[in-house]
Amino acid sequence: MSTKPVVALQDVHKAFGPHAVLRGVNLSVGAGETLVVIGRSGSGKSVTIKHIVGLVNPDSGDVLVFGKDLARAKKTERAQIRLQMGYLFQSSALLNWMTIEENVELPLLEHRRDMSRQERKDRVLESLRGVEMETAGGKFPAEISGGMKKRAALARAMMLEPKVLLFDEPTSGLDPVMSRTIDELIIRTGQVLQATQVVVTHDMESAYRVGDRIAMLYEGRIITEGTPEEIQATDDPIVQQFITGNNKGPITQAGYTQ
Repeated sequence: MSTKPVVALQDVHKAFGPHAVLRGVNLSVGAGETLVVIGRSGSGKSVTIKHIVGLVNPDSGDVLVFGKDLARAKKTERAQIRLQMGYLFQSSALLNWMTIEENVELPLLEHRRDMSRQERKDRVLESLRGVEMETAGGKFPAEISGGMKKRAALARAMMLEPKVLLFDEPTSGLDPVMSRTIDELIIRTGQVLQATQVVVTHDMESAYRVGDRIAMLYEGRIITEGTPEEIQATDDPIVQQFITGNNKGPITQAGYTQ
Protein backbone atom coordinates (compact mmCIF):
# COMPACT_ATOMS: atom_id res chain seq x y z
CA MET A 1 0.00 0.00 0.00
CA SER A 2 1.27 3.43 -0.93
CA THR A 3 2.33 5.62 1.98
CA LYS A 4 0.95 8.70 0.23
CA PRO A 5 -2.77 9.10 1.05
CA VAL A 6 -5.28 9.08 -1.78
CA VAL A 7 -7.73 11.04 0.39
CA ALA A 8 -6.72 13.43 3.18
CA LEU A 9 -8.68 15.86 5.34
CA GLN A 10 -6.48 18.31 7.22
CA ASP A 11 -7.97 20.35 10.08
CA VAL A 12 -11.32 20.64 8.29
CA HIS A 13 -13.93 22.91 9.87
CA LYS A 14 -17.53 23.31 8.68
CA ALA A 15 -20.50 25.11 10.20
CA PHE A 16 -24.04 25.62 8.98
CA GLY A 17 -25.17 28.91 10.44
CA PRO A 18 -24.39 28.85 14.17
CA HIS A 19 -24.09 25.05 14.24
CA ALA A 20 -20.49 23.83 14.00
CA VAL A 21 -20.52 20.32 12.51
CA LEU A 22 -16.83 19.64 11.84
CA ARG A 23 -14.33 21.16 14.26
CA GLY A 24 -10.95 20.15 12.96
CA VAL A 25 -11.29 16.76 11.24
CA ASN A 26 -8.06 15.00 10.29
CA LEU A 27 -8.23 11.83 8.21
CA SER A 28 -6.10 10.03 5.64
CA VAL A 29 -6.89 7.01 3.50
CA GLY A 30 -4.22 5.07 1.63
CA ALA A 31 -4.46 3.47 -1.81
CA GLY A 32 -6.66 0.37 -1.78
CA GLU A 33 -7.67 0.91 1.85
CA THR A 34 -11.22 0.86 3.22
CA LEU A 35 -11.72 3.36 6.04
CA VAL A 36 -14.96 3.27 8.01
CA VAL A 37 -16.10 6.42 9.81
CA ILE A 38 -18.48 5.71 12.69
CA GLY A 39 -20.47 8.01 14.94
CA ARG A 40 -23.94 8.83 16.15
CA SER A 41 -26.62 10.15 13.80
CA GLY A 42 -26.01 13.86 13.27
CA SER A 43 -22.32 13.62 14.17
CA GLY A 44 -21.17 14.88 10.76
CA LYS A 45 -20.33 11.61 9.00
CA SER A 46 -22.26 12.43 5.83
CA VAL A 47 -20.90 15.98 5.81
CA THR A 48 -17.40 14.52 5.97
CA ILE A 49 -17.74 12.42 2.82
CA LYS A 50 -19.58 15.21 1.02
CA HIS A 51 -16.37 17.22 1.50
CA ILE A 52 -14.40 14.41 -0.15
CA VAL A 53 -16.56 14.40 -3.28
CA GLY A 54 -16.75 18.20 -3.36
CA LEU A 55 -20.47 18.57 -2.67
CA VAL A 56 -19.53 20.70 0.37
CA ASN A 57 -16.53 23.00 0.75
CA PRO A 58 -14.74 23.49 4.09
CA ASP A 59 -14.91 26.78 5.94
CA SER A 60 -11.22 26.21 6.70
CA GLY A 61 -8.75 23.38 6.30
CA ASP A 62 -7.79 21.28 3.28
CA VAL A 63 -9.45 18.39 1.46
CA LEU A 64 -6.94 16.58 -0.74
CA VAL A 65 -7.88 13.90 -3.28
CA PHE A 66 -5.04 12.38 -5.31
CA GLY A 67 -2.90 15.14 -3.78
CA LYS A 68 -5.10 17.90 -5.24
CA ASP A 69 -6.91 20.48 -3.09
CA LEU A 70 -10.50 19.92 -4.18
CA ALA A 71 -11.91 23.22 -2.90
CA ARG A 72 -9.24 25.28 -4.64
CA ALA A 73 -8.93 23.26 -7.84
CA LYS A 74 -9.96 24.79 -11.15
CA LYS A 75 -13.37 23.77 -12.45
CA THR A 76 -11.98 21.46 -15.14
CA GLU A 77 -9.52 19.83 -12.74
CA ARG A 78 -12.25 19.36 -10.15
CA ALA A 79 -14.45 17.69 -12.75
CA GLN A 80 -11.64 15.30 -13.70
CA ILE A 81 -11.11 14.34 -10.07
CA ARG A 82 -14.83 13.68 -9.59
CA LEU A 83 -14.86 11.37 -12.61
CA GLN A 84 -12.52 9.09 -10.66
CA MET A 85 -14.95 8.88 -7.75
CA GLY A 86 -18.11 6.87 -7.16
CA TYR A 87 -20.71 7.83 -4.56
CA LEU A 88 -23.40 5.63 -3.03
CA PHE A 89 -26.03 7.90 -1.48
CA GLN A 90 -27.85 6.85 1.68
CA SER A 91 -31.18 7.10 -0.17
CA SER A 92 -29.70 5.34 -3.25
CA ALA A 93 -30.85 8.40 -5.30
CA LEU A 94 -32.26 6.41 -8.20
CA LEU A 95 -34.45 8.34 -10.65
CA ASN A 96 -37.97 6.96 -10.26
CA TRP A 97 -39.02 7.58 -13.87
CA MET A 98 -36.14 5.50 -15.26
CA THR A 99 -35.68 1.75 -15.24
CA ILE A 100 -32.82 0.24 -13.27
CA GLU A 101 -30.86 -0.26 -16.51
CA GLU A 102 -31.38 3.37 -17.47
CA ASN A 103 -30.29 4.56 -14.02
CA VAL A 104 -27.11 2.50 -14.17
CA GLU A 105 -26.37 3.69 -17.72
CA LEU A 106 -26.52 7.40 -16.78
CA PRO A 107 -22.79 7.89 -16.02
CA LEU A 108 -21.90 6.40 -19.42
CA LEU A 109 -24.36 8.62 -21.27
CA GLU A 110 -22.91 11.68 -19.59
CA HIS A 111 -19.20 10.90 -19.62
CA ARG A 112 -18.54 8.13 -22.20
CA ARG A 113 -20.05 9.47 -25.39
CA ASP A 114 -17.41 7.52 -27.32
CA MET A 115 -19.14 4.22 -26.46
CA SER A 116 -21.71 2.71 -28.80
CA ARG A 117 -25.21 1.86 -27.59
CA GLN A 118 -24.35 -1.83 -27.58
CA GLU A 119 -21.13 -1.22 -25.64
CA ARG A 120 -23.10 0.70 -23.03
CA LYS A 121 -25.72 -2.06 -22.77
CA ASP A 122 -22.98 -4.67 -22.34
CA ARG A 123 -21.30 -2.61 -19.60
CA VAL A 124 -24.62 -2.08 -17.81
CA LEU A 125 -25.41 -5.79 -17.89
CA GLU A 126 -21.92 -6.63 -16.61
CA SER A 127 -22.29 -4.18 -13.75
CA LEU A 128 -25.77 -5.43 -12.84
CA ARG A 129 -24.53 -9.01 -12.95
CA GLY A 130 -21.78 -8.03 -10.51
CA VAL A 131 -24.42 -7.03 -7.93
CA GLU A 132 -26.75 -9.94 -8.81
CA MET A 133 -29.33 -7.62 -10.38
CA GLU A 134 -29.21 -8.68 -14.04
CA THR A 135 -32.83 -9.89 -14.06
CA ALA A 136 -34.18 -6.63 -12.60
CA GLY A 137 -32.85 -4.21 -15.20
CA GLY A 138 -36.27 -3.54 -16.74
CA LYS A 139 -37.95 -2.74 -13.43
CA PHE A 140 -38.52 0.74 -11.98
CA PRO A 141 -37.18 1.73 -8.53
CA ALA A 142 -40.70 1.65 -7.03
CA GLU A 143 -40.95 -2.03 -8.03
CA ILE A 144 -37.91 -3.27 -6.12
CA SER A 145 -36.89 -3.57 -2.46
CA GLY A 146 -34.62 -1.25 -0.50
CA GLY A 147 -31.77 -3.75 -0.68
CA MET A 148 -32.13 -4.04 -4.45
CA LYS A 149 -32.09 -0.24 -4.74
CA LYS A 150 -28.78 -0.17 -2.82
CA ARG A 151 -27.33 -2.79 -5.17
CA ALA A 152 -28.51 -0.91 -8.24
CA ALA A 153 -27.00 2.31 -6.90
CA LEU A 154 -23.72 0.48 -6.29
CA ALA A 155 -23.77 -0.80 -9.88
CA ARG A 156 -24.22 2.79 -11.08
CA ALA A 157 -21.38 4.03 -8.83
CA MET A 158 -19.06 1.44 -10.39
CA MET A 159 -19.79 2.28 -14.03
CA LEU A 160 -16.78 4.54 -14.62
CA GLU A 161 -14.48 2.18 -12.67
CA PRO A 162 -13.62 4.81 -10.05
CA LYS A 163 -10.43 4.84 -8.01
CA VAL A 164 -12.29 6.17 -4.95
CA LEU A 165 -15.67 4.91 -3.72
CA LEU A 166 -17.71 6.66 -1.03
CA PHE A 167 -20.57 4.97 0.82
CA ASP A 168 -23.09 6.91 2.91
CA GLU A 169 -24.83 4.54 5.37
CA PRO A 170 -24.91 1.65 2.85
CA THR A 171 -26.77 -0.75 5.18
CA SER A 172 -29.23 1.76 6.66
CA GLY A 173 -32.78 0.39 6.75
CA LEU A 174 -31.79 -3.11 5.62
CA ASP A 175 -32.38 -6.43 7.36
CA PRO A 176 -29.32 -8.36 8.64
CA VAL A 177 -29.19 -10.72 5.65
CA MET A 178 -29.26 -7.90 3.08
CA SER A 179 -26.80 -5.87 5.18
CA ARG A 180 -24.31 -8.72 4.94
CA THR A 181 -24.91 -8.95 1.19
CA ILE A 182 -24.15 -5.25 0.77
CA ASP A 183 -21.02 -5.61 2.95
CA GLU A 184 -19.79 -8.47 0.77
CA LEU A 185 -20.40 -6.37 -2.35
CA ILE A 186 -18.41 -3.47 -0.85
CA ILE A 187 -15.50 -5.80 -0.09
CA ARG A 188 -15.62 -7.41 -3.53
CA THR A 189 -15.96 -4.08 -5.35
CA GLY A 190 -12.91 -2.71 -3.57
CA GLN A 191 -10.92 -5.77 -4.57
CA VAL A 192 -12.05 -5.81 -8.21
CA LEU A 193 -11.48 -2.09 -8.78
CA GLN A 194 -8.53 -1.89 -6.35
CA ALA A 195 -10.33 1.19 -5.09
CA THR A 196 -9.79 3.36 -2.05
CA GLN A 197 -13.04 3.35 -0.07
CA VAL A 198 -14.60 5.48 2.65
CA VAL A 199 -17.71 4.10 4.36
CA VAL A 200 -19.73 6.08 6.90
CA THR A 201 -22.05 4.08 9.12
CA HIS A 202 -23.43 3.59 12.60
CA ASP A 203 -23.74 -0.18 11.94
CA MET A 204 -20.89 -1.72 13.92
CA GLU A 205 -21.25 -5.23 12.50
CA SER A 206 -20.86 -3.76 9.03
CA ALA A 207 -17.93 -1.60 10.16
CA TYR A 208 -16.07 -4.62 11.52
CA ARG A 209 -16.70 -6.62 8.34
CA VAL A 210 -15.65 -4.11 5.69
CA GLY A 211 -13.12 -1.83 7.38
CA ASP A 212 -9.34 -2.07 7.25
CA ARG A 213 -9.42 0.83 9.71
CA ILE A 214 -12.20 2.47 11.70
CA ALA A 215 -12.28 6.11 12.84
CA MET A 216 -14.83 7.57 15.25
CA LEU A 217 -16.23 11.05 14.74
CA TYR A 218 -17.40 12.74 17.95
CA GLU A 219 -18.27 16.39 18.55
CA GLY A 220 -16.79 17.36 15.20
CA ARG A 221 -13.43 15.63 15.60
CA ILE A 222 -11.91 12.19 15.09
CA ILE A 223 -11.31 10.95 18.62
CA THR A 224 -9.82 7.55 17.82
CA GLU A 225 -8.88 5.33 14.90
CA GLY A 226 -7.45 1.86 14.47
CA THR A 227 -8.08 -1.61 13.12
CA PRO A 228 -11.41 -3.28 13.95
CA GLU A 229 -9.61 -5.28 16.62
CA GLU A 230 -8.07 -2.17 18.15
CA ILE A 231 -11.42 -0.38 18.20
CA GLN A 232 -13.11 -3.32 19.93
CA ALA A 233 -10.34 -3.45 22.53
CA THR A 234 -10.24 0.29 23.29
CA ASP A 235 -10.78 1.48 26.85
CA ASP A 236 -12.06 4.89 25.70
CA PRO A 237 -15.47 5.18 27.44
CA ILE A 238 -17.04 7.24 24.63
CA VAL A 239 -16.04 4.70 21.99
CA GLN A 240 -17.04 1.74 24.16
CA GLN A 241 -20.44 3.27 24.81
CA PHE A 242 -21.05 3.69 21.09
CA ILE A 243 -19.79 0.31 19.86
CA THR A 244 -21.62 -1.65 22.56
CA GLY A 245 -24.84 0.35 22.28
CA ASN A 246 -24.88 1.08 26.00
CA ASN A 247 -27.01 4.19 26.59
CA LYS A 248 -26.32 4.34 30.32
CA GLY A 249 -23.22 5.77 31.89
CA PRO A 250 -21.38 8.87 32.93
CA ILE A 251 -20.94 10.35 29.46
CA THR A 252 -23.10 13.44 29.05
CA GLN A 253 -21.54 15.19 26.05
CA ALA A 254 -23.73 16.12 23.08
CA GLY A 255 -25.78 13.21 21.84
CA TYR A 256 -25.14 10.95 24.82
CA THR A 257 -27.37 10.23 27.78
CA GLN A 258 -26.52 9.72 31.40
